[in-house]
Amino acid sequence: MTIEDSLFAEIRRRMRERGTTFKDTVNELIRRGLQSNGDADPYVTPTFRMGARPDVDLDKALALAGALEDGEVLHELERGR
Repeated sequence: MTIEDSLFAEIRRRMRERGTTFKDTVNELIRRGLQSNGDADPYVTPTFRMGARPDVDLDKALALAGALEDGEVLHELERGR
């Protein structure tokens, strides 16, 4: 069996943390992986109401961001920065 370098480094880290042997650490990790049923609940991204204004078309958000940035640049130029 060939173990990738990144996995081997993680195994060694766990060995140091737990004070266990390579064999015991690998067996524990394999056992956990085999016991996992793979039915973990999917992560749900929380959403929030942002109070969108009806006069702002969010379908063209990049254009809106560009226009806001242009307005800020013009404002800074007028202030002499």
